[in-house]
Order: sequence, then structure tokens, then C-alpha cells
Amino acid sequence: MWVLISQLSTIYFTISLAEEGKRYGPVFEEQPIDTIYPEESSEGKVTMNCRARANPTPDYKWRLNNWDIDLLNKRYTLMGGNLIINNPDKSKDTGKYVCIASNIFGAVRSNEATLNFGYLDPFPTEERYEVKVKEGIGAVLLCDPPLHFPDELNYRWLLNEFPVFINLDKRRFVSQTNGNLYIAKVEQSDRGNYSCFVSNPSIPKSVFSKFIPLIPQSETIRRYPADIKVNFRDTYALMGQNVTLECFALGNPVPGIRWRKVDEPMPATSEISMSGAVLKIFNIQPEDEGLYECEAENIKGKDSHQARVYVEALPEWVTHISETEKDIGSDLSWPCAATGKPIPRIKWLKNGVANRQGEMKIYGLTLEDAGMYQCIAENTHGAISANAELRILALPPNFEQNPMKRKVLAANGGRMIIECKPKAAPKPKISWSKGTELLINGSRVSIWDDGTLEIFNITKMDEGNYTCFAENDRGKANSTGVLSVTAATKITLAPLNADVTVGENATMQCQAFHDPTLDLTFIWSVNGYDIDFDKESNHYERNLRSEASGELLIKIAQLRHAGRYTCTAQTIVDNSSISADLVVRGPPGPPGGVRIEDIRDTSSILTWSSGTDNHNPISKYTIQAKNILSEEWRDVKTEPSKIEGNMERAKVVDLTPWMEYEFRVIATNSLGTGEPSLPSPRIKTEGAAPNVAPSDVGGGGGSNRELIITWTPLSREYHFGNNFGYIVAFKPYGEKEWRKVTVTDPESGRYVHKDDKMNPSTQFQVKIKAYNNKGDGPFSNTGVIYSAQDAPISYPEDVRAIVLSSCEVVVFWKMVYLQSVEGYQVRYWRVKDKEAAAQRVQVSSAVNSTKLENLLPNARYHIEVRAFNSAGDGPPSPHIDVTTKKAPPSQHPKNINVVRSNSHFLISWDHVKSLSNESEVKGYKIYYRPNGEIEGNLYSTGQHWIKVPVPKEGEYIVEIRAHSEGGDGAMSQITITGIAVGITPSLLGLLLPTLSIFAYLDF
Repeated sequence: MWVLISQLSTIYFTISLAEEGKRYGPVFEEQPIDTIYPEESSEGKVTMNCRARANPTPDYKWRLNNWDIDLLNKRYTLMGGNLIINNPDKSKDTGKYVCIASNIFGAVRSNEATLNFGYLDPFPTEERYEVKVKEGIGAVLLCDPPLHFPDELNYRWLLNEFPVFINLDKRRFVSQTNGNLYIAKVEQSDRGNYSCFVSNPSIPKSVFSKFIPLIPQSETIRRYPADIKVNFRDTYALMGQNVTLECFALGNPVPGIRWRKVDEPMPATSEISMSGAVLKIFNIQPEDEGLYECEAENIKGKDSHQARVYVEALPEWVTHISETEKDIGSDLSWPCAATGKPIPRIKWLKNGVANRQGEMKIYGLTLEDAGMYQCIAENTHGAISANAELRILALPPNFEQNPMKRKVLAANGGRMIIECKPKAAPKPKISWSKGTELLINGSRVSIWDDGTLEIFNITKMDEGNYTCFAENDRGKANSTGVLSVTAATKITLAPLNADVTVGENATMQCQAFHDPTLDLTFIWSVNGYDIDFDKESNHYERNLRSEASGELLIKIAQLRHAGRYTCTAQTIVDNSSISADLVVRGPPGPPGGVRIEDIRDTSSILTWSSGTDNHNPISKYTIQAKNILSEEWRDVKTEPSKIEGNMERAKVVDLTPWMEYEFRVIATNSLGTGEPSLPSPRIKTEGAAPNVAPSDVGGGGGSNRELIITWTPLSREYHFGNNFGYIVAFKPYGEKEWRKVTVTDPESGRYVHKDDKMNPSTQFQVKIKAYNNKGDGPFSNTGVIYSAQDAPISYPEDVRAIVLSSCEVVVFWKMVYLQSVEGYQVRYWRVKDKEAAAQRVQVSSAVNSTKLENLLPNARYHIEVRAFNSAGDGPPSPHIDVTTKKAPPSQHPKNINVVRSNSHFLISWDHVKSLSNESEVKGYKIYYRPNGEIEGNLYSTGQHWIKVPVPKEGEYIVEIRAHSEGGDGAMSQITITGIAVGITPSLLGLLLPTLSIFAYLDF
């Protein structure tokens, strides 16, 4: 009796769960995370978050270091699932916290989260010793940070006072590993008091040390080699993290830092900063793992350091568990696998309690196996968890969710399939009956393993009621459906094979007989793929003459439309299909298998296999080629010149030696030319001696005792082989022996021959030929050139200068005759500057003067002139000295007034006074122009007023500036307007005297 009651209660409980599908076990939405609470915080509480969704609503409890937390203690408050710790105590509350959420379906356990207390103690109060370092020697100032948690600190250094922080550069570096300040080479400017400034971003809090005096000692500065003092250790990083490596060296001169990844390219996401001292790798990946090296070097020597970077990874799911329902008594194999480095371990929890490790397999499930399961994958870097509910079903058969179809249709002569899928656990036994007749497997009747009933060769005699019976140890049930037999669908008019040329139309007919109680649909497919009439309306169209007709029109047929077309007449019960072939004749398809044999310098043999002829014989083939110098495909010459359609081999001729080629073959028939074959593998023809000579042979000129020979280099296609270069032959006119030199640069078009014994302007004959590793090419035509002239030996005489203004001077000189002069060079520099700062102006030999511009005002300059030609510069003239005028007035005219007087405007302004370092004002320049135009009238006056005519229409600009011997001063500008429509001249005369127009000042 007890067993029966137990079974009935279990059945009821399981059925209730099945009926209430929205009820489920806890699933975490938020889990606690590692937390750092500042010891000096005034907040007075810590919150560890935990939230799970579940139905019914879950209950929560917390554990600290594997001990249950007493939530009745007033130090703790539970809000929802969140744990609030009041007045946190380091000695009591430090540790690992776990949240457990549970309801009637089971319990789940959160990830472990650590609570620690952060602090940063002050630096010791003892004074720091002064550091004395010889100038030019490196120095290290130790930070020695105080006790702290966590370890991640930021370091900076103060100089003399807060908040003056030292600037880091190539010479100075602060390590973020230990906080020390490194100075590669101490200078006198480094003298001062230094303090290490430490901040803990997790708290946040900052402290700084007592000042450390740094005293550079003056001494003879010596150089010494690079010495690495900051280096990085073997580093373990998690995939996706940012990694920072430090490297800094002492040395004089200050060493340069170089980074590399040994035997591999640097990561694409790497970045070097801090003048080379820091290598950062962002979002590090497994391929970035390897040996890294930093090298410090100066002119005295170098030092290097290597260490390895290892990339590991947190666990990541490959597959994990999800909510599962299993029948009682069945077997469970739950997949749960993760990747990571090191390889993660798998462990299981059931209802928050350790269950097993490794694979999860349970044979013969019972109700006690139901509950909340968690699969946890963990390695040294962390853990991930997936939780799922396992429900065990124990149900009698029930057809409410999956009832049988009330009416089943089948075609006469066809086959019928009726499914039977009741909800049941364990799996029920299935049996079938027709009316009162029990059905068993036979020649026409088959009952599948899953309970599905199948009947072949249906006839009218098979109509009737069919009942499925399901039974297990929990109970039994049945469901009934009615079978009706319809007339079979048959094709009555089949499509015929068709043959068209590309671009023509074709018609495929199709008609069918079907049961009049059913709807009939025609489906067309080609080569097994249904035709989408919407997407391919340009080429396919239905011609529905009647309900029983499904004619297909193929418009503007293309080669791709050829194939087997199938017409399917279909009802909801059955279908009938028939096929016909469409042949589309057109240009040939691409040839295949292009291969190259017997490669020579100017020829090669091509073989290929013919592609489809598309039902029209191939009449000829064309061979095309392209080389590395051009992307254009071009027809090539062949032997025989015409390649018949039955050939699959030909010789390509007139190729360029030592050139890389690709070939392709194109087939043609009477309907057109087809697509080309795929390109052949790239080949290079054999080399040959050059057969073309360089052109444009010439030259001449150059520096003294030089002979310059020039030519146009041959393009790459004429090199014909390796080791390409030029042989240059030259001799004085009238001599018999040619002197020859070799120019090995194939891109060169110039050779300079120097000979101290060579006479100036000597006539030479020159010729050039190309060569390569296969031999020499022909010589070019002989050219005639002349050796360089002598540089001028005389200097220009009677050099004089006229000062025009504060910034301009005109220089004159007498020309140099009886020598070859191509031009003159004027050099000038301020007397107070070094001659090396001289500026230069060059003019042609036909000119004996030039203007020097942009000079400084009131400055004394040295000026010299020398002649030059292609052979070089002649001697300088004795230099002369000039002094530029004082600068023009810097003040602009002010208080500009405009008064109308009949047909003129009278414009006046205040007199401009020059400063002591400026030229005296000699008068004024007024430029009067229409607004928007450049051209206008220029007036000069010694007064500080002027008359200008009234514009007939539009606006005019008036620009006023003082004038002095130093040049024109700063400008003022006003705008005046002509006679406007609707305003009489008399009225305008009354208005203007009362107006003072503001000047637009040129600052």
C-alpha cells in the first residue's frame, strides 16, 4: 500500500510540474564579484550582490570561508539576495563569499568572490639621504613604497614642491613596477629635491615620501656604454589583456632603446612609448606568445635583455548544459567541455553540493536525480559555471499536447503515414487498430519503432477509423483519426525535349488530372532546384491556361538554362512528376587544364583540354598572354597561326626573353566566342643576349675635369636576362682606342668620368651597349659630347649696392668676360652673424644686378659676388658693407574722418609719429579702389588729408599708410559709399559731416 501511495503522489507531483510550464529553478542574473573595501572608508558598509530569477521566488543564504553566515546577526542585512555587511571588520570579514539561491526545484551556488581591505600606509618620517652623482653618470633614486594592498600602484616623482612633477623623456624614466626614478645621464639641470609620489587607484589614496636631494658633481664628463637597469621578467598574461614591458638603460650618450620579438614579427597591436622604454601589447593573443628582446645602445656599446611572454586563457565554453527533461528509467549523458590554458578541470554540483568530476553520465534515472545541476570549468586563472535543471518525467500516456489528426487524406495507389506521439514517461508501447481490427506488420502495413503507422498502395478499402493505443507502467490512452482516400494526381500532357540557341525562347507544356475536391499546384524545377519565378522573372514565366495546365515559358534562354526540367503537379495529398531536357546551343565554354611545356627564350608549347562545345562544334582557338609589366591580356603569335577546333596543342612564338608570362585559351564556334580558360601557372622564358641598344646617348658639362655621359635606360622588357647592365665606350675625337667602363645598375642612365689630366671642353665620341649574363647587345649610334669647362678664375669687379628700404637692397657689378660664365651668385649675411649663415641669390650670365629682399631693418650686411658655371664657382669679389634703412612706421593712421564737399570726399587723419627705431615719416600713400577689385588709383601727399572723387555708385575702399625711406608703414582702411538711390546729394552732404567712420585697422 505504501508503495502505491508513493507512486500516486509522485505521478501527481510530476503531472503538476508538467501542467505549470512557467515554473523553474534558480538561474543567476547577478553574482558577487571580488571587492576591495578601503580601510579608511567612512561609508560603513559593504554590499555583495546576488540576484537569481526563479519561479517560485528563490530563497538566499550566504557562506564565508565555507561557513554559513548567521543572517540574524545585526552586522548583516539581506536585501533581496544582496548581502550588506555593516561596519566591516578586517579581522572578521576578509575571505571568500558564496551566495546560494534555492527553491522547490533545487539550489545553485554562485562563483566565489573575495572581500579584501585596501590600504596605503604613509611613508616613513625619517629623512632621506642626499644622493651625489658625478655629472654624466647615471643615477637611480629608490622609491621604496610603504606597505599597501592591492599591489597595483601608480608612481610619479615630485621635484622641489607639490604639484611639480618631473617630465619623463629619453633621459628620465619612472618604473611602474617598483617606482624607482632612473636618470640615464645626470646633468646640472637635474639638481633638486625629489619625492616619490604613490597613488593607489583602488582606494583611492596618495602619499609621497620625504625629499631626496640630488646633487650633480661637476667633473670631466666621460662617456660610458649602455647598461640596462630596468628589465622585464618572464610574463604570464591572459588572452585579451594589455601587457606592459619596461626596459631602460643608463649610459652616456643617452642610449636608444630598440624592441623586437626574436625570430618573429612584432604583434600588430604592439605600441612603443615613453621614448622607447615601454612596449605595450594590446589585446594580447596566443600568437603573440614568444621571446622578446630589448636592446640599448650608444656609441660606446650596447646591452640587451630577453624574457619570454606566455599567453594563457580563462576557461571558455565549448559546450555546456541546458535545461533538460528525461524519462524516468532512461540514461543521461550531459556534455560539458571548455577550453583554456591551462586546460580547465570540470566539476559538478547538484543543488549547490559537490557531486562529481569529469563526465556526467547517469544510467537508469530515478526521481531522486532531478534537481539543479552546475557544471564548473576552472583553471588557475578563474572559473566559469553553467547551471541547468534536470527534470525526471513519470507520466501515463496523454494525447492532449499531440493529438492525432482527426482527418487524414491519402491518394489512391499512394502511401499513408500517421504519427502517434503521446506524452508519456517511460516510453509507451504503441499498437494500432482499424475499426475493431488489430493491425500488425505485413506487406502493406508497417508500424515504426516510434509508433508511426505506414500503409502502402492505398485503396478505397483502406478508408475508415484508425486508433493508436499507448500504454506504459503508469497507464494507457488512445487517439483516433479518420482516413479518406482521394483520386491520384496524374500528368496527362508531358513536356517535350527542346533545342534552342542562346537568346531564343522555349516552351515546356504540362497538364494533369487531380481529385476535384483538392487544389492543384504546378512546381517547376531545373536540375533539381525549384525555379523562383519572382527572382528570375526575366527568363521564366508561367502560362496558366487553365487550372489543370502549368505551361512554362523560358525567355531569352542562356547557356545556364540548359538542363532537365521537371514539372510536378501537386495537391496536399500527393504529386506526380515528369521531366524533359532543354538543350541550349551557344558559344563554347572555357577550355581547361592549360599547361606549358618546352619553355625557350622566345617560345613555349601550350597544351589544354577542350571545354564544352555547347552543342556547336569548336571552329578555332585563340591564345592570349600577359606579362608582369602589364595587366592587359593580348593575343600572341602561334605556330600554326590558325589553331583549328580539333587541336589541343600549339607553339607560342615571338615572346620576350627572361619575362614572366601567364597564358589563357579562348574557344570560338559559329555562335560566338566563349569565356577564357583559367590562367596558366606563371612561367619565365629563358634569357638571351640583349638585341636593343640604349637611345638618346649624350652628355657633357659637369664639374671641372669631368666628362658626363647620359642615355635613356632600357625598360625591363629589354633586359632579357640576369646581371643586366651597360658598357660605356668613349674616346677623344680623332683617337683610335676606345676606353670602356661597366655600369652595373640597370636603372642608371648616367656615368661620370673624372680625369685630372683631361683638358676642358675636349670633344669626345661615345657609344653604349647593354649586356647581361647571356652576352652583349649592339652598340648605340656614336654621339659627340664635350668635357667640362674650367670654373671661372676671375671675380666680378666694381661691386656696389643701393639701399632701397629697410628690407631691400639692389646690388650691381661688372660682368666677367673672356671666360665661360653661366651665371652669378650673390652671397650676403649680417655682420654680427657667421658667414656660414649666408643666404644666396643666383642670376643668369646675362644679368649684372639683382635685388636682395626680406632683409632685417637697420642692419649691417656683408655682400660678395662670384661667377659660376657647370664646373664650379669662381673666386668671390671683395665684400662690401651696406646698412638697411630703419623700419617703416609701425603705427597706422588713426581718427579718419570723411566729409562730403560737392563732387569730392575730403578724407583726413591724425599725423603718424615714428618711434625712435623707425624711419621718419615723409608723407602718405592713399590707394582708392572699388570694393571687391584689385585695380584702383594711387595718390601721394605730404599732408594728412586728401580729396577723392565721390563714387558714382557702389562702395569704394580707401587704404591709407605712412611712407618713409624705410618703406610703407601699417595700413588703415575705410569704406565709402556712392550716391544711393532715393538720397539726394544735398541730403548726403548734410549727413556726412556728422559721421566718423571707424577704420579697419591692419594689426
